[in-house]
Amino acid sequence: MKFDENGKPFHIQQAEQIRLYKDGWKKAGHAREPRVSVSRSIFALMNDRDRLYFGQQGKGSDSFGYIEPTQRAVFGKGYAAEPDQLIRELAADEALQEADTVLLTMPNTLGVDYNVHVLSAILEHVAPGLGWK
Repeated sequence: MKFDENGKPFHIQQAEQIRLYKDGWKKAGHAREPRVSVSRSIFALMNDRDRLYFGQQGKGSDSFGYIEPTQRAVFGKGYAAEPDQLIRELAADEALQEADTVLLTMPNTLGVDYNVHVLSAILEHVAPGLGWK
């Protein structure tokens, strides 16, 4: 979530912010590359349980709303799809391309075993297709 600056999709606005940060970093004279992390809800739909829990989430889109009376905000969409589709969608996320770290948001109410399944599916079926390490 971030304040909406121009009505563009969340991932584009976030990528624009990251690029400005990187430019500012270089102009400040720092020798090393800056670290940048983004957060995403990502679920590879591997079985009927995954589809039940998250299948509708992948059909969503960014949403806009107000968290302060005069500041409109944009909330990024969640990603949920079969691994091949997920790879295509995530490859098009500009902010993910600008970041060096992805923080995955997890549904802790579903328990440790299910979260291990979620992470394993991403590590085994999605991350390699995106070149993630």
